[in-house]
This record gives sequence, C-alpha cells and structure tokens, in this order.
Amino acid sequence: MAGAAAPKRQDTRKFFENLSGAGKSIAVLTSGGDAQGMNAAVRAVVRMGIYVGAKVYFIHEGYQGMVDGGDNIKEATWESVSSMLQVGGTVIGSARCKEFRTHEGRLKAAHNLVQRSITNLCVIGGDGSLTGANLFREEWSGLLSELVQQGLIDEEAAQKNSELHIVGMVGSIDNDFCGTDMTIGTDSALHRIIEVVDAIMTTAQSHQRTFVLEVMGRHCGYLAMVSALACGADWVFIPEMPPEDGWEDSMCQKLSENRADKKRLNIIIVAEGAIDQHNKAITPDYIKDLVIRCLGFDTRVTILGHVQRGGTPSAFDRILASRMGVEAVLALLEASANTPACVVSLVGNQAVRLPLMECVQMTQEVQKAMDEKKFDEAVRLRGRSFENNLSTYRLLSYRKADSELPNSTFNVAVMNVGAPAAGMNAAVRSAVRVGITEGHKMFAVSDGFEGFYKGQIKEIKWGDVGGWTGQGGSLLGTKRTLPGKHLEKIAEQIRIHNINALLVIGGFEAYVGLLELSAARDKYDEFCVPMVMVPATVSNNIPGSDLSIGSDTALNAITDTCDRIKQSASGTKRRVFIIETMGGYCGYLATVGGLAAGADTVYIYEEPFDIRDLQANVEHLTQKMKTSIQRGLVLRNENCNENFTTDFVYQLYTEEGRGVFDCRKNILGHMQQGGAPSPFDRNFGTKVAAKAIQWITRTLKESYKGGRVFANSEDTACLLGMRRRALVFQPVSQLRDETDFVHRIPKEQWWLKLRPLMKILAKYKTSYDVSDSGQLEHVSRIRPKETKTSAAI
Repeated sequence: MAGAAAPKRQDTRKFFENLSGAGKSIAVLTSGGDAQGMNAAVRAVVRMGIYVGAKVYFIHEGYQGMVDGGDNIKEATWESVSSMLQVGGTVIGSARCKEFRTHEGRLKAAHNLVQRSITNLCVIGGDGSLTGANLFREEWSGLLSELVQQGLIDEEAAQKNSELHIVGMVGSIDNDFCGTDMTIGTDSALHRIIEVVDAIMTTAQSHQRTFVLEVMGRHCGYLAMVSALACGADWVFIPEMPPEDGWEDSMCQKLSENRADKKRLNIIIVAEGAIDQHNKAITPDYIKDLVIRCLGFDTRVTILGHVQRGGTPSAFDRILASRMGVEAVLALLEASANTPACVVSLVGNQAVRLPLMECVQMTQEVQKAMDEKKFDEAVRLRGRSFENNLSTYRLLSYRKADSELPNSTFNVAVMNVGAPAAGMNAAVRSAVRVGITEGHKMFAVSDGFEGFYKGQIKEIKWGDVGGWTGQGGSLLGTKRTLPGKHLEKIAEQIRIHNINALLVIGGFEAYVGLLELSAARDKYDEFCVPMVMVPATVSNNIPGSDLSIGSDTALNAITDTCDRIKQSASGTKRRVFIIETMGGYCGYLATVGGLAAGADTVYIYEEPFDIRDLQANVEHLTQKMKTSIQRGLVLRNENCNENFTTDFVYQLYTEEGRGVFDCRKNILGHMQQGGAPSPFDRNFGTKVAAKAIQWITRTLKESYKGGRVFANSEDTACLLGMRRRALVFQPVSQLRDETDFVHRIPKEQWWLKLRPLMKILAKYKTSYDVSDSGQLEHVSRIRPKETKTSAAI
C-alpha cells in the first residue's frame, strides 16, 4: 500500500485508545432475503473487527443458526473471508426463522451468545430482521435473568454480558427501508434488470414489439422507477403512486403515438406490487391483454423474478457494503448502554447512523399511507431521492402537445466536451426533453467546441433522442479542443443561431472551456448568457463535484476485469497481478476500484511513495503467500509516478518475489471508457441534466431584460456538482482556487478518506481518522426547502 510504512505513532495511538476491541466479541449474521453485496459487508465486519483486536464470529443461517447454536456459531479468521467480495448472495447463509419470533427461541439464542461472551451483534437484513434484533435487545436483561434462574448460566456470566449492542445494515434489493439512500443489493439488482432490458431492446427493435417487464418490489416501486428512468420506458406502474382511473386509455394512446413516431419498441415496467387507485392488482398479463385488445401490438411478458437477486455485486454495492461494514464495527465499539440500536447507512456519499426503530417506524408508515390511499404522503415518506426519481420520470416520459407547452422564445444549446464517458447520452436526452417541456428550442452542437466554431449546430427534437439512455460513448461527438483560440468564431455562431443559454456536459476540458468563455464576457456580449456545466468523465477529477457521470461505469469495468483476473489466479497459486488503471493524475478509479476488487496495494499520485514503500509492499505480499490466500492484486494509477512505471513495478515485484510468487501485468486502457452505461450513470446523468435545464430556465427568466438575455454575473456561469448530500450550483470562477490546473485535479478530494479503510481490509496497520465516521442523527420528516443553488440528489 503506497505509504504503508509505519505511520506516525501519535495517530495510531489515538485510534487504538479510542477504539480498541480487545476483550470484545462481535457476531455477524445475514437474515431474510439475500442481496448481492452482503458478503462484502460480512468481510468488512470480520476484518475491521479482527483489526481492532476483537473476536469475530459468523452466525450461519441467520437467526435459525443463533437459536440452534453449535457449529452454526463459528469464530471467523482473516482468511475465512477471502474471495468473498465478488460472490453474490450470502456465503454464511440466511433463513427465515419462526422460532426466533417466540420467547423460547430468543431465550435459546441468548444462551448461545452468552456461552461465547458475544454482546455485539451486527445484523444484515431487511426491516423484519432488524425489528427482531431490536426486540431481542430490549428483552436481553430479562432473558439473562431467566437463564440464571434456570441454572443455565451463573450470576457472573450475566453480569459480564449485561449489555447487548446492536448495529444494523440494510440488505434488501427493493431499497424499501426509509432513512437510507441505497440499501445493499439495490444497485446490483438494477444491473440485472438493465442487462435484461438492453438485451430485450435489440430483439424487440427487429420486430416492432411491446414488452411488459415485471420487476421485484412487492411494497416498494424503487426498482421499477429507476429502471424505467434508466431505459426510457414508456410507462411504469409502482405501488406508491397508482395510475389515475382511465389509465388504460391514456397508456394505449401514448403507446400508439410513440409507434406513429417511428418508435419500434415499447417498454412497460411493472413492480410486482403495482395496484390501481382501488387497491386492485395490476398484473403484466392484464396489461398484455389490454395492449393486444386495444392496439393489436405484438406484446410479450417477461417476469424477471430471482434473476434480480443473483449475479455478482456491482462496484457500488461492494463499496457501500465495505464502508458500512467498517462503520458498523466503529458504531459497536462506541456504543454505550444508552445508545439506541442503530442502522449505518450512506446519504449522498456520507456515512450516517440512524436510530433503527425510527427508520422501521417510518418504513411502516409508508405502508399505512398506501393502505389509506394517501399516495402523495407515501411518496414523500419514501424520501427525497425517491421523489426526485418520480418527478424526473414524469418530466421525461410524456411529450406534451405544442399547445400545452409554456411559450418560451429561448434557444438552448447542448454539447459534449472532452473524452467520451458512459452516461453522456442519457444526460443529453434528459436535457433535450426537459428543455422542450419547458418550451425552449433545443440545439445540439456536434464535436465539442471544435464543432461549435465550425457551425455544426442544428435543432434537436424530442424523437431524435429516443433510445439514447443505454448508448455508451457520445452520440453528439466530443473533442478535447478548448474554445480559447476560437472565441470570435464561437461568438459569431451564438449570434447566428441566436443561442440564449449553453449546457456543457463533459470533463476537465469542459470546465476549463467554461472558465474561458465566462472570462471572455467583457470582450464578447454573446457569452453573457446563462452557462452551466455537468461533470461527465471517467476520471472523476472535476472540482466542485464528488462524482462525475461515467466514473461508475468505469469502476464496474475495472472491478469485472479484476474479478476475472483473480479467478484466473485461483488455478495457479502464488501469483501477483499488477494492473494499470486510467484517471490521469487522479487516483479515484484506482483507489475505489481497489476497494471494490479487494486489492492489496494501490499506487496513486496523490499519496507519494518511494522505493521503501514498494519494498514494504513486496514483503507484505511475501507474508500473504504463506497463508491460504496465495494471490495478490496491485493497482497502479497511470500517472502516479513518472519513474515507477507499470513496467518498473512489474520488474521489481518479479525480481523481489522470485521463488515466492510470479507476476503478471495488465493495462486496462480504453475499455474503462467504453461499454453500456451502468444504471447509476444513466440515472445520475438523467437527473443532473434535468436539474441543469431547470436552472437555465430560471436564470433565463431572471436575466431577460429589454427584449434580450444578458447574464454576466459570476453566478450565471456555473458547475452543477454533487457535494456530500446535495446537488449544488457553484460559479466556475469560485472553483478556480480549488483546482490544481497542472495535474488537472481538485486540491481536495473526499475519496482519499477511503484509502485507510482499503489498507485496513488488506491487513496493513494504518491510522484511521474516525472523526469522519457517521454521527447518530434522527430521521427527519420535515425536510429543508430546495434553494436556487442546491437541490437534493
């Protein structure tokens, strides 16, 4: 691990004094339905627990194993969680357990835990599993008294194990737990759904078909909602928001209009719990029969079922689960008798802890609101992320008649700048359709600023962007050319086409380009129009945004490749792979890819390293080869060091490891930029571009005076980025000071805080700053209003 030599003593001491697990026992179990990513969470709990000096136990087969005891409760070792990261489902097993619901069952479970001095429980499951854990904790002291009375344990054991601490992590592909942005398994389930939709699209295009797809979600429409957004479905049915009476006619009318618009394929997505306004189930077969009867379209039904639970976890789920697993151990070590049982989660990209029962209560209130037909309330209780998905889908899915559109005379141009990134097309589609809905005339600029000054600008209509969400690369064409040398020609094109606002979707060149345009406003009035940039680059190196469109797809490409490489090594023992990732000078892909793939070492530019570190890393791998895990994975960011090249590192490892392990190297190259965009990038691109266009509409109205648009204040040339928990509009001129222009990276990068976590999981001693760990918060019902500059994700 770069910089993995002995850390400063004071840091280490601070960490261990505050959070020693010595003398403590932690048990981890998975319960209820399985979800991809549960294994990554189990691995993180075990390794973090062992790292802080605690004993860690697996409880096999969920609560059933806790009740049965015996071999179901086994001590875990560092090696026992090796090779788990990439496996779907749960390796330690999960079961529904009726016995645990009885008092006798919980008494047996308590006895089994006390025998092993386990008083810290980490439960990974849905709301039923977590509610059960909370009840168990509330009864704990009574259960111990009963065990003493029955002579099964003595007073001393009861005294020693008097407090039970519980931390939950939500593992549920439905994302149906309130208080959390994403539950473990949701992103992977979306990957499975989108893989199927993409495959169906190619066959359906050949035949002019209508497909009705049923996805999981008995009580929650999240999977249906987001997959509909991610594939541009024609219609979606979710339990939280049933369609209005007479929906059959509206849907058929929309399908026939789309077909008349030369759309060869219609997709309808149905959540398995979809209902109408009268609580009557809406089934895929009912929809199929309706379409055939009313329209005569060739219609097929596909029910995805358990496919959605299967397969390997996505990069997002592995990182989410690993971060939450470490956070769960920290929460257990910090718990006292008065802390409530909590759930660890992420909101935006920040770790949070929430009182378990507050979340459970709110989740139950959603169901209650639905039962009482208070559907708006149900959507609101689901949280802001759910609400935003729903409102964005509504904006994009239905094309209003020209007479219904607001009367706007503005022309808005959209362009891609920089290297291609998966998700750019989803962002362009969203921008074009929202712009048209807001009444603007939308123009597409081909080939970035180069196409701009050459006049490659044409109007783009609603139908022109159909089917764009799933396409990789940039359909508009993109170049790295900066506008600086061509300002006069670009100004002339703005004048010719009467462009009143500009949306730039792209990477570092887009950011620099916007800075150049806004700096030229004094000289050219043409640039005094609202301009906004949406970051889209695999490198994720844009100041002002924690995430960029395209980086999630690139991470999945890296993770998939690392999985295959690790698999190839399982046949031949004692092998170390050195893999080079993209990212320019930005170490995001290497670091986060390393966390998702379970790398031993990651070299990046932001954390300087020398020959002593390389030597320490080789020795670390030599030690690892003596255990049962006889393979190694080393990631190197392409520009991490000009002298320690990938070849140099490969040759050094080969020489130093001679007789112990052999080496292979792999340069991933442009495959990280290609491929179909991940569900996250499609959804993120869609939502961010929609917000950008809404900002443009507002700013155009504010800056329209005396018959023309004039916007030259710094807050009219903005970057829309994700900052911690919200989408924020920031003037590009203010971001200048946050930028290292030589290396094309922000001066401060949030993900560097993930590096110690990655080192801990790879068995390096390191200092871990616990000040950034989640604080206990309450589940808020009243949310702050969105402002002009910030909006929820």
